[in-house]
Amino acid sequence: MSNNNELIQSLRAALEMTPSAVPLRKHLADLLLADGELEEAIKEYRRALDFAPQDDEIKLTLVEAYRQQNKPNVALVIVEELLRRPEPQANVLIVAARLYLQTGDEAQAASAYQRAIAQDPELADDELAHNLPQEPQPVQSAGDLVFVPVESEGEAPPGDLECPKIAFKDVGGMEKLKEEIRMKIIYPLTHPEIYKAYGKTAGGGILMYGPPGCGKTYLARATAGEVKAHFLAVGLHDVLDMWLGKSEQNLHAVFELARANTPCVLFFDEVDALGASRSDMRHHGIRHVINQFLSEMDGVQTSNEGVLILAATNAPWYVDAALRRPGRFDRVLFVPPPDAQARAAILEILLAGKPIEKMDYKKLARAAADFSGADLRGVVDVAIENKLRQAMQAGAPQPLATDDLQAVIKTVRPTIKEWFETARNYAIYSNVGGIYNDVLDYLKLSGKGLFSS
Repeated sequence: MSNNNELIQSLRAALEMTPSAVPLRKHLADLLLADGELEEAIKEYRRALDFAPQDDEIKLTLVEAYRQQNKPNVALVIVEELLRRPEPQANVLIVAARLYLQTGDEAQAASAYQRAIAQDPELADDELAHNLPQEPQPVQSAGDLVFVPVESEGEAPPGDLECPKIAFKDVGGMEKLKEEIRMKIIYPLTHPEIYKAYGKTAGGGILMYGPPGCGKTYLARATAGEVKAHFLAVGLHDVLDMWLGKSEQNLHAVFELARANTPCVLFFDEVDALGASRSDMRHHGIRHVINQFLSEMDGVQTSNEGVLILAATNAPWYVDAALRRPGRFDRVLFVPPPDAQARAAILEILLAGKPIEKMDYKKLARAAADFSGADLRGVVDVAIENKLRQAMQAGAPQPLATDDLQAVIKTVRPTIKEWFETARNYAIYSNVGGIYNDVLDYLKLSGKGLFSS
């Protein structure tokens, strides 16, 4: 039995109470990785990324777990995402060099290694350098690295079908968004005779955009629960593959799985990674994936009736305009941070079933102005962790009070401000067709977009 077994069990128990506590989940995954429990470690790392999708440290540790599993092609998909950034970190390039060497691509490994050392000479690794080609290799920018196919390892079909138990009643606020989704997705299923009278069928897509942590994924899952439909969540790692043509096959398999299990809500998270503007693509492979995406959405070979497509992005300005044509993502909805009423509702939902005194949710909502749903979840998690310490000393659960949450709120800075700085520029200077009018309205800048209508 592992020496870490008792600590692992304690962490699992703590995560039952605070499932979104990312540091605890990462610690648990690290212990499992150290014990060689690779499958369990990978599962915990991926759950941690569900709550912290931008955490590069977790992504790199997940890469290491896949490498130890001897799945370099899966690990490279994650590293490729990090390499696409304008200035990838030197440590990411070192990891890429090791993976390329593991797959036998010495030229790619040498290019990545040279770029890493050019950034940070202290990362020089004599053993790694010894195994690389001795002839000088051209130093490439991360964007120019060519990702060569490696041996396929027979991965399972992408995506897992769910039957969500949550519904709109479990989503705080967002009433306007819920009504848009009802009209586009829910009513065609619940009142098909009315829609058929107008020649409308169940299907089509909605693209949701807005700052991170404001409930886009949760709303998509609740949509499936509202109509008791299957839910299929698709991420970048489910689709992209090193094999030429395999990414397109994965994408087709995802749509086929949804078509075979209608009604089905097919949800694409971070769709800007799959549907980035083709004019920005440097490599043929990614362009082919985007074209496949467009073909699948159009139902060129098979009808998409009963497949309800939702997608989310934090960066709508990177999504190919072709995806927003009629029949594809023809509804583009802004998901703003929750207002005061919604913040109160979210806190009430988050605290349901936990030991609490009478809460002044309105007071807390006022104190948490500009907080996203994820920020509020973080507040609740920290407040619970503080109470857990008291409970362990007292030997019994201690109820949470309004003051406990208010004290945490004072220490937290809202995470959405940086996103709005970027969105504001696009809304003012690139608002072709009025696509960002909702952002202008939210910022009280209506009429200031140069292209607004």
